[in-house]
Amino acid sequence: MLSDALSFPRRGDDWLSTLLVGGILTILGFLLLPAFVLQGYLVRVLNAAARGERTPPSFTQWGTLLVDGVKVFVVNLVYGLFALVPFVLLFGGLLVVVPSDPVPMEPAATPPPPPGSASGLVIVVLLVAVVAVVTLLLTYLVPAALANFAIEGRLGAAFALRTIVSGAFTSDYAVAWVLALVVGIVGVLVGAALSAVVVGVFVLFYVQVVFYYLVGRGFAAGLAKKRWTEP
Repeated sequence: MLSDALSFPRRGDDWLSTLLVGGILTILGFLLLPAFVLQGYLVRVLNAAARGERTPPSFTQWGTLLVDGVKVFVVNLVYGLFALVPFVLLFGGLLVVVPSDPVPMEPAATPPPPPGSASGLVIVVLLVAVVAVVTLLLTYLVPAALANFAIEGRLGAAFALRTIVSGAFTSDYAVAWVLALVVGIVGVLVGAALSAVVVGVFVLFYVQVVFYYLVGRGFAAGLAKKRWTEP
């Protein structure tokens, strides 16, 4: 799977022009329209990987790419708002545990710990654990949600949790996600190191295509096996 993913962006007759356009869009990523178009293209990569296509998609039908990119933004925004819930709870827990009164400069005696401080600390630790779990879970599931959206072509498919969980909690997707994560981390480091000579932006685009290829292929394979084994 990894070798296929690494070679996927270099297949096809127009892969160089695709790489060039993708790199330019990456450079212009601080602007909304290029960023949306780039995300729309990555949706197309997810769909191509899920369908088992051997060559990367081209930058065609730019209007569709733009619309799909906006939909990706909506998906990320919704899941991002959901991720804020444990952070809000954590902040509230800190307000409860951390004393708001100023500490005197020269206290006459060491005051006893306030009642309930130990239990408050336990609550904060539990909330930190919840934040970590939710963050990891969303990092794992959001790419699967985008893959399901790319496969079905409907925005609602990105929130079809039963289908998303069914395809995500499989060995195929888990392996693909880990490989994509490793490729992403290494690729970002290499791209950042080469960004001074502009080559880095093309590396970053290449890595994104590989990342989404792995996610799309792993999710589709896992979902197909899950549906095949279900009664």
